[in-house]
Amino acid sequence: MAIKPDIRKLVTFKEVIRTEGGVALDVPLIKCAVAAVFKNPYAGVYSEDLSELMEYGTYLGHYLTDMAVKAMGISAEEVHSFGKGCAVGLDGEYEHAAATLHPRLGAPMRKYLGAGKAIIPSVKKVAAAGCTMDVPLLYKDAMLIRSHYDAITVRVLDAPRTDEIMAVVAFSSGPRARARISSLKIEEIKTWNGMD
Repeated sequence: MAIKPDIRKLVTFKEVIRTEGGVALDVPLIKCAVAAVFKNPYAGVYSEDLSELMEYGTYLGHYLTDMAVKAMGISAEEVHSFGKGCAVGLDGEYEHAAATLHPRLGAPMRKYLGAGKAIIPSVKKVAAAGCTMDVPLLYKDAMLIRSHYDAITVRVLDAPRTDEIMAVVAFSSGPRARARISSLKIEEIKTWNGMD
C-alpha cells in the first residue's frame, strides 16, 4: 500500500466553457485540476534516496484523479486529456518535483481512466507560495491530436510554503473550445501514439 503524504490542503479548479468567440458550444468543455499541498519530508535536507516522494506519487495519482473526475461530473471514459504538475517550496529541490511526478504518479492516472497511451505532459518548478502553474494537457491516447493541446492555470495563494510540495493532476472533457487548426483527428489514429 502506498504511503500517504501529510496533506494540509486540497484545492479543486474547474472551468465549464459554454461559448467561444461568441458562438455557443454544442457540448460545454469541462477542464478540471486538483492540487494537493503536503509536507516535503526532504525540505532543507539533502538525500540521495527520494523514495518517500515516489510513494506519495503512487497514492496521489489515484486519489487526485478520482477527485478530479468526480468534480467534472463525467465518467472516466469521457475524459479526453490529461496533465500533471508540481511546485516545490523554496527549502526543497527541483528533483523533489521529479520524484513526486515521474516514477509512479502516472500509472494510477492511466489505470483510473482505463486508457492513457500518450505521455502525460508535465510542468515542475521550485517557487514561493502563490506561484502560478500552467499545467499542460494532451490527448490521453495520442500525441499528435493537436486539437487537444491545451492547459489549465492553477494558483494557491498560500502554497507551497517553504517546506511543502503542491502536486496537481489536470483533465479535460474534449478538445479546445472551437478548435479548428488542421491536425490528425481522433478517428484517424492508426498507431498507439498518433505519430504516423
